[in-house]
Amino acid sequence: MRIYFTFEPRPDLKEPLVKQFPQVDFIFHARLDEEELEKADVLVTYGEDLNDSRIEIAKNLKWIFVASAGIEKMPAKAIAERNILVSNVRGIHKTPMAESILAHILSLKRALPFIYENKRNKLWDKKARLSELNGSTALIIGPGAIGSEIGRLLQAFGVYTIGCNRSGEDAPFMNETYRIDELESQLQKANVVLSMLPSTPETKHLIKLKHFELMRDDAIFMNFGRGNVVKTDVLIQALEQKLIFHAVLDVFEEEPLPLSNKLWELDNVTISPHFSSHSSRYVERSLEIFKPSLEKWLKGETDVENKMNILRGY
Repeated sequence: MRIYFTFEPRPDLKEPLVKQFPQVDFIFHARLDEEELEKADVLVTYGEDLNDSRIEIAKNLKWIFVASAGIEKMPAKAIAERNILVSNVRGIHKTPMAESILAHILSLKRALPFIYENKRNKLWDKKARLSELNGSTALIIGPGAIGSEIGRLLQAFGVYTIGCNRSGEDAPFMNETYRIDELESQLQKANVVLSMLPSTPETKHLIKLKHFELMRDDAIFMNFGRGNVVKTDVLIQALEQKLIFHAVLDVFEEEPLPLSNKLWELDNVTISPHFSSHSSRYVERSLEIFKPSLEKWLKGETDVENKMNILRGY
């Protein structure tokens, strides 16, 4: 069996992998090589290096392991037509992302940007807008693995958590859970509104200006799911009209965010370059999911962890 990685793990991660599976021919490249792709039985990739023509080239390919949670840039139809199994690393982002989100919330609540700016300007100024996280309410739209971990941390700070998902069924570390179509009725309750939604036809531009109009004027809106859940123009309009206190954005409709985009000019928005999930342990955690799945695959089993419906998008 030939397994082709289109990225190269650190030696301390690669060497134990090769040693654990001596029956496998592992190929590691820093970028995709089409000649190697043609021979691969299994592909391990971040997903962005695939297109329709490359799926056609990959004659032997039976399983794609995606070292990412999102698959929206992959050629879904071509993969489905070939009946290639796809699995991903859903869940490994929860620790770094939850820490990033909590850091942003605490930073705004405790005026850290104000403190840092004053330090640069050698200014002793106590006229900051300070508030507490304790006793507030967070509305998490998409309380999956990551959203639930955020809920766990927020509850430790005395935050009341409300989840919104497709079914309305209870989600871990949510005090209440509602269906997505009940979102509007919950917005006024929340001091923090966080979108963790994936990119699907149903979630595209789901959040509209009317939703911002329903939010509290002291609310923090955060998007750490996918950028197309809200139109950029709608975000700008909501921020210009000061319908909310602040927005923290880690994802955008267009990435990198163009320098000409007005979001750069607004004071009530924090722009993060889609790296809240980054961590020195990212590949390590990915391989922790891949290895037991590979053990199953080598036994002829296809019930691997995080098996996905490529056409559905998750």
